[in-house]
Amino acid sequence: MLARMSRWLPLLFLAGVVCAGPGRAQPAADPLLPQVQAAIEAAARGEFDARRHGHLAAHPLYRWIEFAALRRDADLLPRQRAEAFLARHRGEAVGEAFREVWLAALARRKDWPAFRAAWSPTITDPALRCAELDARQATAGTDPQWVRDAQALWRGSGRSLPPTCDAPFALLAAQGGLPPALRWERIELAAIEGEPAVMRAAARGLPADEARLAGDYAAFLEAVHERALAWPKSARSRLVASHGLARLAKSAPAVAEALLPKYAEALGFDEAERGRVLYQIALWTVASYEPDAARRLAAVPETAYDERLHEWRVREALARADWHAALAAVRKMPPAQRADSRWTYFEARLLELTGERDAARAAYARAARKPEFHGFLAADRLEQPYALCPWRPADPPALKAQVAADAGLRRALALHRIERRGWALREWDAALARFDDARRRLAVEVAQEHGWFDRAVFALGKDPAGVPKPDELRLYHLRFPLHHAEVIRREAARHGLDPAWVAAEIRAESVFDPTARSHANAMGLMQVLPETGMAVARRLGLAWRGAASLYEPETNIVLGTAYLRQLLDEYGAPYLAIAGYNAGPAPLRRWRTQRPGMDPDFWIETVSYKETRDYVARVLAFSVIYDWRLNGDALRLSDRLRGRTDGPRKRFVCPLADTNADAAQPAG
Repeated sequence: MLARMSRWLPLLFLAGVVCAGPGRAQPAADPLLPQVQAAIEAAARGEFDARRHGHLAAHPLYRWIEFAALRRDADLLPRQRAEAFLARHRGEAVGEAFREVWLAALARRKDWPAFRAAWSPTITDPALRCAELDARQATAGTDPQWVRDAQALWRGSGRSLPPTCDAPFALLAAQGGLPPALRWERIELAAIEGEPAVMRAAARGLPADEARLAGDYAAFLEAVHERALAWPKSARSRLVASHGLARLAKSAPAVAEALLPKYAEALGFDEAERGRVLYQIALWTVASYEPDAARRLAAVPETAYDERLHEWRVREALARADWHAALAAVRKMPPAQRADSRWTYFEARLLELTGERDAARAAYARAARKPEFHGFLAADRLEQPYALCPWRPADPPALKAQVAADAGLRRALALHRIERRGWALREWDAALARFDDARRRLAVEVAQEHGWFDRAVFALGKDPAGVPKPDELRLYHLRFPLHHAEVIRREAARHGLDPAWVAAEIRAESVFDPTARSHANAMGLMQVLPETGMAVARRLGLAWRGAASLYEPETNIVLGTAYLRQLLDEYGAPYLAIAGYNAGPAPLRRWRTQRPGMDPDFWIETVSYKETRDYVARVLAFSVIYDWRLNGDALRLSDRLRGRTDGPRKRFVCPLADTNADAAQPAG
């Protein structure tokens, strides 16, 4: 029976659907996938026997089983077998993945003819690019193009390069291809990157007196010293000294501020060099809201300001409740930054607080046209409906069926199902590179039907070439998926929470991926830490079945929702609970102590951590969208963030004057 099934299951798998009743189609189940997964794991251990797994040979993922076996044995693999695999899968994701593995193995073997035969100019990995220089030199010598390519790698970055670059760079130097000017170019790049070890390595071929100076430059980056006061008054000395002082300012802004005048005078700093240091002094002071923040911000030349420092100048004034200074800081922003809904909203708030009500209403109206956190708040200020222009293209069913049947897309979906994420992304990217915009949108829809929800976040809004596609941000049914809705509603009701908030937390934390895991070991849909999950389970009187149970969607939602309720009880308002969920209790305690009684919108904006600041706004904006998805209207955001759930609800309208008014993505 299994042998007969193996002949037709791959065809159903590639077609992507099976009948599920009149007028409906569901993603086809693939009963062979567990066996494929086991075969891949066996291949990675060196235990794969093709004869025992012959019934899988026709499976679309068999090529990845082969890949796992070939990768494991790459260092001993016969060239003929490797080249046959590359030829068989030329232009496919699995072939390009293996090409990189095979090239690395050939470099270790120093089999340069085979390396050159397998080389592809699309490869960007620096280690392999340096190995390719070795291969060319060993098989054909060095010509002017080889020299140009080696020099391009040398000057491409100030960061450390892989050890495979040592040999071609040594040869380049021996042939006179690294004159002092090129060495100094890399030293300067390394100074900008803060890489003193790279500076010293690049200086080894310089004349003795220049090498000593380069070594002293590197030492200054590690620890500011007074020998720099006697350096040559050159642009290079000023660049190194200003970057060294700027680096010091990140850990000791007061020390850097005290030292700046004498180095600036000794070396003749210009405004840009002084501004480089003053920028970091101000930034690392204001991020902690230290008493000298306003003075240090004022000392930075306007030419040194970027969007980041402009924002901090506003936050510093907000933290002091100096509305006039905050308004002046917003007005100093570049036009594009000032036009962002965040700063348009705060300009309106500050105009209102300083008595310019008509100007405030006009600014609120501009901000309210965006379906983002600050746009929703602006609409609340005006007592207007929320702006939302959802888009559901009328793509023909036949086109979707064609996309669903694409072999590469089907492989991507199957690999995602067995949690081979890196391989799945390779197949996904290769498939999307072949699709036009309509097919790419439909691929996202098909992915969601297979439980791969984050593709809507990463594959919409721009095409694979990076060209913006703003209308795709209006595909709210894709960008805000609803999964496990019954469990979400049940647990939200159990704990007296808004289900839209719970759905928003899941969207922000994992994009509905039950297997998500963070670097901090937060796990599952709501990214619950094992120790938190265990404590919540015990408090609820539930059996704790270990950290792995957090990958079960229902368990994760049960514990994550109970934890949200715990935070809400502790902190009293959703915006504080959301900040605590992201940053933890210690930072939240500090922020609440620093700015007690501050209005929620100002408090959120003055949170020190960018991640938490953006996270709170993102979750609250997502809550509005999910309220709309669940109910067709929404609780006022200004009520929601304070925890008021019995207030009036708002409808959504699409601004008729500009149907693209809401094309901007809600934060995140």
